[in-house]
Amino acid sequence: MKRLYGLIAVLVVFLGFAFVQERHQDHGQTTGTPTVGILQLLSHPALDAIHKGIVHGLAEEGYHVGKNVKIDFQNAQNDQSNLKTMSARFVNERANVMIGIATPAAQALANASSTTPVVLGAITDPKGADLVKSNTRPGTNVTGVSDQAPLKAQLKLIQKIMPKMKTLGIIYTSSDDSATAQYHKFAALCKQEHVRLKAYSIANTNDLNQVAQQMVSQVDAVYVPTDNTVASAMQTLVATTNAKKIPVFPAVDTMVKAGGLATLSINQYKLGVETGKMTAAVLRGKNPATTPIQFERKGEMTVNLATAKKLGISLPKDVVKDAQAHGEVFK
Repeated sequence: MKRLYGLIAVLVVFLGFAFVQERHQDHGQTTGTPTVGILQLLSHPALDAIHKGIVHGLAEEGYHVGKNVKIDFQNAQNDQSNLKTMSARFVNERANVMIGIATPAAQALANASSTTPVVLGAITDPKGADLVKSNTRPGTNVTGVSDQAPLKAQLKLIQKIMPKMKTLGIIYTSSDDSATAQYHKFAALCKQEHVRLKAYSIANTNDLNQVAQQMVSQVDAVYVPTDNTVASAMQTLVATTNAKKIPVFPAVDTMVKAGGLATLSINQYKLGVETGKMTAAVLRGKNPATTPIQFERKGEMTVNLATAKKLGISLPKDVVKDAQAHGEVFK
Protein backbone atom coordinates (compact mmCIF):
# COMPACT_ATOMS: atom_id res chain seq x y z
CA MET A 1 0.00 0.00 0.00
CA LYS A 2 2.87 2.37 0.85
CA ARG A 3 4.31 1.72 -2.60
CA LEU A 4 0.96 2.62 -4.16
CA TYR A 5 0.80 5.88 -2.20
CA GLY A 6 4.37 6.62 -3.16
CA LEU A 7 3.60 5.98 -6.85
CA ILE A 8 0.55 8.25 -6.66
CA ALA A 9 2.64 10.99 -5.04
CA VAL A 10 5.27 10.76 -7.77
CA LEU A 11 2.57 10.83 -10.45
CA VAL A 12 0.97 13.94 -8.91
CA VAL A 13 4.33 15.70 -8.80
CA PHE A 14 5.05 14.75 -12.42
CA LEU A 15 1.65 15.93 -13.65
CA GLY A 16 2.02 19.16 -11.72
CA PHE A 17 5.43 19.78 -13.28
CA ALA A 18 4.07 19.02 -16.77
CA PHE A 19 1.16 21.42 -16.23
CA VAL A 20 3.51 24.20 -15.14
CA GLN A 21 5.75 23.57 -18.16
CA GLU A 22 2.78 23.66 -20.52
CA ARG A 23 1.53 26.92 -19.02
CA HIS A 24 5.06 28.26 -19.23
CA GLN A 25 5.25 27.44 -22.95
CA ASP A 26 1.72 28.57 -23.82
CA HIS A 27 2.45 32.05 -22.56
CA GLY A 28 5.59 32.51 -24.58
CA GLN A 29 7.96 31.77 -21.70
CA THR A 30 6.66 34.68 -19.64
CA THR A 31 9.12 33.92 -16.84
CA GLY A 32 12.06 34.31 -19.22
CA THR A 33 13.05 36.70 -22.01
CA PRO A 34 9.96 37.64 -24.06
CA THR A 35 10.00 37.22 -27.83
CA VAL A 36 8.62 39.83 -30.22
CA GLY A 37 8.11 38.70 -33.80
CA ILE A 38 8.25 41.50 -36.39
CA LEU A 39 6.92 40.72 -39.86
CA GLN A 40 7.64 43.31 -42.57
CA LEU A 41 6.05 43.11 -45.99
CA LEU A 42 9.10 44.26 -47.95
CA SER A 43 12.03 46.66 -47.82
CA HIS A 44 11.67 50.33 -48.67
CA PRO A 45 12.56 53.48 -46.69
CA ALA A 46 9.15 54.04 -45.06
CA LEU A 47 8.76 50.49 -43.74
CA ASP A 48 12.43 50.34 -42.73
CA ALA A 49 11.95 53.57 -40.76
CA ILE A 50 8.96 52.06 -38.95
CA HIS A 51 11.03 48.98 -38.06
CA LYS A 52 13.85 51.11 -36.63
CA GLY A 53 11.33 53.17 -34.70
CA ILE A 54 9.80 50.03 -33.15
CA VAL A 55 13.17 48.95 -31.76
CA HIS A 56 13.73 52.46 -30.40
CA GLY A 57 10.26 52.58 -28.84
CA LEU A 58 10.80 49.25 -27.09
CA ALA A 59 14.13 50.51 -25.74
CA GLU A 60 12.50 53.68 -24.43
CA GLU A 61 10.15 51.46 -22.45
CA GLY A 62 13.01 49.39 -21.03
CA TYR A 63 13.04 46.49 -23.50
CA HIS A 64 16.54 46.27 -24.96
CA VAL A 65 17.36 43.78 -27.72
CA GLY A 66 19.88 41.19 -26.57
CA LYS A 67 19.32 42.10 -22.94
CA ASN A 68 15.73 41.55 -21.87
CA VAL A 69 13.82 41.05 -25.12
CA LYS A 70 14.36 38.89 -28.20
CA ILE A 71 13.28 40.19 -31.60
CA ASP A 72 12.67 37.76 -34.44
CA PHE A 73 12.60 39.99 -37.53
CA GLN A 74 11.32 38.52 -40.78
CA ASN A 75 11.07 40.28 -44.17
CA ALA A 76 8.60 38.65 -46.56
CA GLN A 77 10.03 40.43 -49.64
CA ASN A 78 6.48 41.04 -50.86
CA ASP A 79 5.80 37.31 -51.17
CA GLN A 80 2.40 36.09 -49.91
CA SER A 81 3.65 32.56 -49.23
CA ASN A 82 6.48 34.02 -47.12
CA LEU A 83 3.95 36.00 -45.10
CA LYS A 84 2.05 32.83 -44.24
CA THR A 85 5.16 30.79 -43.43
CA MET A 86 6.75 33.51 -41.31
CA SER A 87 3.52 34.11 -39.38
CA ALA A 88 3.33 30.39 -38.59
CA ARG A 89 6.96 30.56 -37.43
CA PHE A 90 6.09 33.18 -34.81
CA VAL A 91 3.13 31.15 -33.57
CA ASN A 92 5.18 27.95 -33.39
CA GLU A 93 7.95 29.66 -31.42
CA ARG A 94 5.26 31.04 -29.08
CA ALA A 95 6.17 34.68 -29.54
CA ASN A 96 4.70 36.87 -26.81
CA VAL A 97 3.69 39.61 -29.28
CA MET A 98 3.68 39.77 -33.08
CA ILE A 99 4.04 43.06 -35.00
CA GLY A 100 2.90 43.52 -38.61
CA ILE A 101 4.52 46.27 -40.68
CA ALA A 102 2.16 46.97 -43.64
CA THR A 103 -1.40 45.72 -43.96
CA PRO A 104 -0.73 42.34 -45.69
CA ALA A 105 1.79 41.46 -42.95
CA ALA A 106 -0.69 42.36 -40.21
CA GLN A 107 -3.45 40.36 -41.91
CA ALA A 108 -1.19 37.30 -42.18
CA LEU A 109 -0.40 37.49 -38.45
CA ALA A 110 -4.05 37.92 -37.49
CA ASN A 111 -4.97 34.91 -39.64
CA ALA A 112 -2.21 32.82 -38.03
CA SER A 113 -3.47 33.23 -34.47
CA SER A 114 -6.55 34.52 -32.68
CA THR A 115 -4.85 34.44 -29.27
CA THR A 116 -1.29 35.76 -29.62
CA PRO A 117 -1.37 39.58 -29.37
CA VAL A 118 -0.81 41.36 -32.69
CA VAL A 119 0.33 44.99 -32.78
CA LEU A 120 -0.18 46.91 -36.00
CA GLY A 121 2.94 48.72 -37.14
CA ALA A 122 1.39 51.78 -38.80
CA ILE A 123 -1.59 50.32 -40.70
CA THR A 124 -3.67 52.85 -42.63
CA ASP A 125 -7.19 51.45 -42.12
CA PRO A 126 -7.35 48.70 -39.45
CA LYS A 127 -11.14 48.38 -39.45
CA GLY A 128 -11.39 48.53 -43.25
CA ALA A 129 -8.80 45.75 -43.47
CA ASP A 130 -10.97 43.59 -41.14
CA LEU A 131 -8.24 43.54 -38.50
CA VAL A 132 -10.42 44.96 -35.73
CA LYS A 133 -14.14 45.24 -35.01
CA SER A 134 -13.78 48.88 -34.05
CA ASN A 135 -10.90 51.34 -33.98
CA THR A 136 -11.95 52.47 -30.50
CA ARG A 137 -12.47 48.96 -29.12
CA PRO A 138 -10.75 46.34 -31.33
CA GLY A 139 -12.50 43.37 -29.70
CA THR A 140 -9.83 40.92 -30.92
CA ASN A 141 -6.20 40.07 -30.21
CA VAL A 142 -5.22 42.99 -32.47
CA THR A 143 -4.44 46.64 -31.68
CA GLY A 144 -1.78 49.09 -32.81
CA VAL A 145 -0.94 52.32 -34.58
CA SER A 146 -2.41 53.80 -37.77
CA ASP A 147 -0.49 55.82 -40.35
CA GLN A 148 -3.65 57.32 -41.84
CA ALA A 149 -2.48 60.38 -43.76
CA PRO A 150 -3.93 63.89 -43.18
CA LEU A 151 -5.55 63.89 -46.62
CA LYS A 152 -7.27 67.26 -46.40
CA ALA A 153 -4.05 69.03 -45.36
CA GLN A 154 -2.15 67.26 -48.13
CA LEU A 155 -4.65 68.35 -50.77
CA LYS A 156 -4.50 71.93 -49.49
CA LEU A 157 -0.70 71.82 -49.79
CA ILE A 158 -0.91 70.61 -53.40
CA GLN A 159 -3.32 73.41 -54.25
CA LYS A 160 -1.07 75.97 -52.59
CA ILE A 161 2.02 74.88 -54.51
CA MET A 162 0.10 74.32 -57.77
CA PRO A 163 -2.54 77.11 -57.85
CA LYS A 164 -3.04 76.78 -61.63
CA MET A 165 -3.46 73.00 -61.57
CA LYS A 166 -6.35 71.78 -63.70
CA THR A 167 -6.09 68.01 -63.25
CA LEU A 168 -4.56 66.03 -60.39
CA GLY A 169 -3.60 62.41 -60.96
CA ILE A 170 -3.51 59.70 -58.32
CA ILE A 171 -1.69 56.39 -58.79
CA TYR A 172 -2.16 53.41 -56.48
CA THR A 173 -1.97 49.61 -56.36
CA SER A 174 -5.37 48.00 -56.86
CA SER A 175 -4.55 44.97 -54.69
CA ASP A 176 -3.38 47.07 -51.74
CA ASP A 177 -6.35 47.42 -49.36
CA SER A 178 -4.90 50.44 -47.57
CA ALA A 179 -3.95 52.28 -50.76
CA THR A 180 -7.36 51.58 -52.28
CA ALA A 181 -9.18 52.81 -49.17
CA GLN A 182 -7.07 55.95 -49.16
CA TYR A 183 -7.79 56.51 -52.85
CA HIS A 184 -11.56 56.43 -52.22
CA LYS A 185 -11.27 58.89 -49.31
CA PHE A 186 -9.04 61.21 -51.33
CA ALA A 187 -11.40 61.03 -54.32
CA ALA A 188 -14.34 62.03 -52.12
CA LEU A 189 -12.32 64.90 -50.71
CA CYS A 190 -11.35 66.13 -54.19
CA LYS A 191 -14.99 66.07 -55.24
CA GLN A 192 -15.91 68.08 -52.17
CA GLU A 193 -13.15 70.62 -52.91
CA HIS A 194 -13.98 70.75 -56.64
CA VAL A 195 -10.60 69.34 -57.69
CA ARG A 196 -10.58 67.30 -60.91
CA LEU A 197 -8.99 63.96 -60.05
CA LYS A 198 -7.95 61.31 -62.57
CA ALA A 199 -7.16 57.86 -61.16
CA TYR A 200 -4.59 55.33 -62.37
CA SER A 201 -4.08 51.91 -60.82
CA ILE A 202 -1.36 49.27 -61.17
CA ALA A 203 -1.27 45.58 -60.30
CA ASN A 204 2.45 45.50 -59.49
CA THR A 205 5.70 47.39 -60.12
CA ASN A 206 5.94 45.97 -63.64
CA ASP A 207 2.96 48.13 -64.61
CA LEU A 208 4.31 51.34 -63.14
CA ASN A 209 6.38 52.70 -66.00
CA GLN A 210 3.71 52.14 -68.66
CA VAL A 211 0.90 53.58 -66.53
CA ALA A 212 3.06 56.53 -65.49
CA GLN A 213 3.86 57.30 -69.13
CA GLN A 214 0.15 57.51 -69.86
CA MET A 215 -0.57 59.54 -66.74
CA VAL A 216 1.98 62.33 -67.26
CA SER A 217 0.37 63.30 -70.55
CA GLN A 218 -2.99 63.87 -68.85
CA VAL A 219 -2.32 65.55 -65.49
CA ASP A 220 -0.58 68.58 -64.00
CA ALA A 221 0.52 66.91 -60.76
CA VAL A 222 0.46 63.46 -59.16
CA TYR A 223 -0.60 62.33 -55.70
CA VAL A 224 0.62 58.99 -54.31
CA PRO A 225 -1.22 57.53 -51.28
CA THR A 226 0.39 55.32 -48.66
CA ASP A 227 1.22 52.54 -51.11
CA ASN A 228 4.04 50.07 -50.50
CA THR A 229 4.28 48.91 -54.11
CA VAL A 230 4.64 52.41 -55.53
CA ALA A 231 6.99 53.37 -52.70
CA SER A 232 9.30 50.47 -53.54
CA ALA A 233 9.56 51.73 -57.14
CA MET A 234 9.51 55.47 -56.48
CA GLN A 235 12.60 56.03 -58.63
CA THR A 236 10.77 54.60 -61.64
CA LEU A 237 7.84 56.93 -61.10
CA VAL A 238 9.84 60.14 -60.60
CA ALA A 239 12.07 59.39 -63.58
CA THR A 240 8.95 59.47 -65.76
CA THR A 241 7.28 62.45 -64.08
CA ASN A 242 10.46 64.55 -63.94
CA ALA A 243 10.96 64.13 -67.67
CA LYS A 244 7.62 65.88 -68.21
CA LYS A 245 8.11 68.40 -65.35
CA ILE A 246 5.19 66.89 -63.42
CA PRO A 247 5.55 67.11 -59.60
CA VAL A 248 4.77 64.14 -57.36
CA PHE A 249 3.18 64.74 -53.96
CA PRO A 250 3.45 61.57 -51.86
CA ALA A 251 1.51 60.80 -48.69
CA VAL A 252 4.70 59.70 -46.93
CA ASP A 253 7.78 61.73 -45.98
CA THR A 254 10.33 59.10 -47.07
CA MET A 255 8.90 59.22 -50.60
CA VAL A 256 9.73 62.93 -50.76
CA LYS A 257 13.35 62.03 -50.04
CA ALA A 258 13.16 59.54 -52.93
CA GLY A 259 12.21 62.29 -55.39
CA GLY A 260 8.76 63.58 -54.48
CA LEU A 261 8.29 67.35 -54.22
CA ALA A 262 6.56 67.93 -50.88
CA THR A 263 4.12 66.58 -48.34
CA LEU A 264 2.57 67.22 -44.96
CA SER A 265 2.75 63.75 -43.48
CA ILE A 266 3.01 61.62 -40.39
CA ASN A 267 6.65 60.81 -39.58
CA GLN A 268 7.14 57.10 -40.21
CA TYR A 269 9.95 56.68 -37.68
CA LYS A 270 7.85 58.28 -34.95
CA LEU A 271 4.97 55.94 -35.84
CA GLY A 272 7.39 53.07 -35.31
CA VAL A 273 8.38 54.45 -31.92
CA GLU A 274 4.72 54.59 -30.86
CA THR A 275 4.26 51.03 -32.12
CA GLY A 276 7.22 49.92 -30.00
CA LYS A 277 5.78 51.63 -26.93
CA MET A 278 2.39 49.99 -27.46
CA THR A 279 4.11 46.62 -27.84
CA ALA A 280 5.83 47.19 -24.49
CA ALA A 281 2.45 47.89 -22.91
CA VAL A 282 1.08 44.63 -24.31
CA LEU A 283 4.13 42.75 -23.01
CA ARG A 284 3.29 44.12 -19.57
CA GLY A 285 -0.24 42.78 -19.82
CA LYS A 286 -2.35 45.38 -21.61
CA ASN A 287 -5.28 43.75 -23.41
CA PRO A 288 -5.36 44.41 -27.20
CA ALA A 289 -9.13 43.84 -27.31
CA THR A 290 -9.78 46.96 -25.21
CA THR A 291 -6.84 49.08 -26.40
CA PRO A 292 -7.93 51.67 -29.02
CA ILE A 293 -6.07 52.06 -32.28
CA GLN A 294 -3.74 55.03 -31.94
CA PHE A 295 -3.96 57.72 -34.61
CA GLU A 296 -1.32 60.40 -35.03
CA ARG A 297 -3.11 63.53 -36.25
CA LYS A 298 -0.33 66.07 -36.57
CA GLY A 299 1.63 66.09 -39.82
CA GLU A 300 5.13 67.44 -40.48
CA MET A 301 6.14 69.41 -43.55
CA THR A 302 8.73 67.78 -45.81
CA VAL A 303 10.11 69.35 -48.99
CA ASN A 304 12.70 68.39 -51.59
CA LEU A 305 14.49 71.48 -52.89
CA ALA A 306 16.52 69.46 -55.39
CA THR A 307 13.30 68.17 -56.98
CA ALA A 308 11.81 71.67 -57.02
CA LYS A 309 14.87 72.94 -58.87
CA LYS A 310 14.67 70.12 -61.45
CA LEU A 311 11.02 70.92 -62.10
CA GLY A 312 11.46 74.68 -62.12
CA ILE A 313 8.95 75.09 -59.28
CA SER A 314 9.33 77.81 -56.68
CA LEU A 315 8.02 76.56 -53.36
CA PRO A 316 6.17 79.08 -51.16
CA LYS A 317 8.51 80.56 -48.57
CA ASP A 318 6.23 79.72 -45.64
CA VAL A 319 6.14 76.07 -46.73
CA VAL A 320 9.94 75.87 -46.76
CA LYS A 321 10.17 77.69 -43.41
CA ASP A 322 7.66 75.27 -41.88
CA ALA A 323 9.75 72.32 -43.12
CA GLN A 324 12.93 73.88 -41.74
CA ALA A 325 11.36 74.56 -38.35
CA HIS A 326 9.22 71.50 -37.77
CA GLY A 327 9.88 68.93 -40.49
CA GLU A 328 12.63 68.12 -42.96
CA VAL A 329 14.24 69.70 -46.01
CA PHE A 330 16.06 67.63 -48.61
CA LYS A 331 18.57 69.47 -50.81
